[in-house]
Amino acid sequence: MTFLEHLEELRWTLVRSSIAIVLGMVGCFIAKDFVFDQVVLAPKDASFITYRGLCWTGHRLGMGDVMCVSDMVFTLQNISMSGQFFTHLMVSFVGGLIIAFPYVLWEVWRFIAPGLHANEKGSVGGLVFFATILFLLGVGFGYFLLAPLSIQFFGSYQVSATVENTVALDSYIAMVTSVTLWTGVIFELPLVILFLTRAGMVTPAFLRTYRKHAFVVILILAAILTPPDVVSQLIVSVPLMALYEFGILIAARTLKRMERANTVTKAVQAHTTA
Repeated sequence: MTFLEHLEELRWTLVRSSIAIVLGMVGCFIAKDFVFDQVVLAPKDASFITYRGLCWTGHRLGMGDVMCVSDMVFTLQNISMSGQFFTHLMVSFVGGLIIAFPYVLWEVWRFIAPGLHANEKGSVGGLVFFATILFLLGVGFGYFLLAPLSIQFFGSYQVSATVENTVALDSYIAMVTSVTLWTGVIFELPLVILFLTRAGMVTPAFLRTYRKHAFVVILILAAILTPPDVVSQLIVSVPLMALYEFGILIAARTLKRMERANTVTKAVQAHTTA
């Protein structure tokens, strides 16, 4: 294919991906009652599964009702004439993006596959599946853990009992959607480490050397995003630490493969020269 033909193929890849996102967006827009009442606004309810799980955990640990959420002490309000409509559009777009993400990755794979060798196609296809799983796990982690913990903490935090929390709708929606979407992106950390290792920018030794620094950063983020109790901080920080460790394993495996491939290449070149 010529350069212009590649551009044409890329254009259609972007068009098909955009259509998939728009279709997902339209579906979310139509299913407004379910999307908002059962999904987006669900973490505002004290009966949300995360709060019930934390309460059960607290009882199991002998902490009584310390981790139980009895009621949310804040209300939502819309103060803009077009606020609810544009909130509906934004939530629909984020939902469409999440729904279409696997298909978008598949389109990207279709675009790059013709330029790969047979053995590379298999590995890239596996990476697409792996990236999809990591993204969906991150979205679930953000929605069921980070977002509810953040909502419960910031929604109930008061500097004085005389000051009530009345939260703007767009502020609440921004927290839920941004936390959920960006956590899905953060969960792609092992793949980022994989590509950085292949590019020669990081090594397993480098990642192990700065492991303690990475863990400190993770603990600080967990302390900021969660209520001030150890259990909530561990719930958030442990999976992120596990992702980092998993990234080290991937980097080590990738480096071994690269060294093995270089050894084979050098052996072939030496044999050809001889």
